[in-house]
Amino acid sequence: MEYTILILLLPLLSFLFLGLAGMKLKPVVAGAIGTAVLAVVALLSYCTAFEYFSAGRDAAGMFPTLVPWNTVWLPISRTLHIDLGILLDPISVMMLVVISTVSLMVHVYSLGYMKGERGFQRYYAFLSLFTMSMMGLVVATNIFQMYLFWELVGVSSYLLIGFYYTKKEAVAASKKAFIVTRFADLGFLVGILFYGYYAGTFSFTPDVQLLAAAGAMIPLALGLMFIGGAGKSAMFPLHIWLPDAMEGPTPVSALIHAATMVVAGVYLVARMFPLFIGYAPEILHWTAYIGAFTALYAAVVACVQSDIKRVLAFSTISQIGFMIVALGVCTSADPHAGGLGYMASMFHLFTHAMFKALLFLGAGCIIHAVHSNEMSAMGGL
Repeated sequence: MEYTILILLLPLLSFLFLGLAGMKLKPVVAGAIGTAVLAVVALLSYCTAFEYFSAGRDAAGMFPTLVPWNTVWLPISRTLHIDLGILLDPISVMMLVVISTVSLMVHVYSLGYMKGERGFQRYYAFLSLFTMSMMGLVVATNIFQMYLFWELVGVSSYLLIGFYYTKKEAVAASKKAFIVTRFADLGFLVGILFYGYYAGTFSFTPDVQLLAAAGAMIPLALGLMFIGGAGKSAMFPLHIWLPDAMEGPTPVSALIHAATMVVAGVYLVARMFPLFIGYAPEILHWTAYIGAFTALYAAVVACVQSDIKRVLAFSTISQIGFMIVALGVCTSADPHAGGLGYMASMFHLFTHAMFKALLFLGAGCIIHAVHSNEMSAMGGL
């Protein structure tokens, strides 16, 4: 599966080409290039998923964890080093399919929706950067690589939310999203540094003896990491940036704020799940409490909104709360030993990405037709 590296390289090259030479191209050509690259990336993602799942399970009945590509990037000490690589397991392969599918549909939809907009080429360059960043996040082989792409996701979302930079509201919304998630990511970074120091590695599978010797520092590190996830996934009280982020173009809302970026926090907890279960079950319980309150609070707020995109934004926050709750109430990653919530969370992540992206794209069509975001102008919708 060495070709999986192309899943990251192709959108990166698309971003660089459209960013540097896009203004010399006709908008329709720039859009076609961006969409064609994403079509190839989606095809490679489907091939990866087919090859991975058709290979079958191991003797223990589990799908294997594969690392088709990995290299040491920054050696720090004999045991501690930062790697760059690609990790394939059931949740990362599933996320590749989700991200590539939704991103491809958004690329195709944007050809019509953004037609005639100033900065069309720049828009497609930013879409490619975002897709590459999100792909890199989900296939990260270690927590530090995940953090690098996590920050790239934050930068690209800032650029996309503030696409209409002549609108004061869009500029304010992009700043708000960037600043709120940076505060949360500070907790994530401190947690990673604690984890690296006490576990002696940035890997997702550290030495068990070192973790046991670290005592309370591992639950503290995991709790700080969850703060970063809560910021990205808009959990209360760090949810304040997401409704305002609807100032970006509607296809951006479908891609970032429904299907991919906002589930990064759920993916973080799922990726670190064996560590949460084994060394910080009390932190996992707190994630469930936060998720449950957020799910209720956001759903209530959604009921009194009149802007259709804000309704969908609060609905998204509520649904992500359900995913966090499902993970938080697990007692094991094994579905036969109390881990059904883990499977439920990942299943809901997959289905929610699809139906919420469709809701946003459908809302975009209606907004185009009635020239208003207000539901009162939509004939009783």
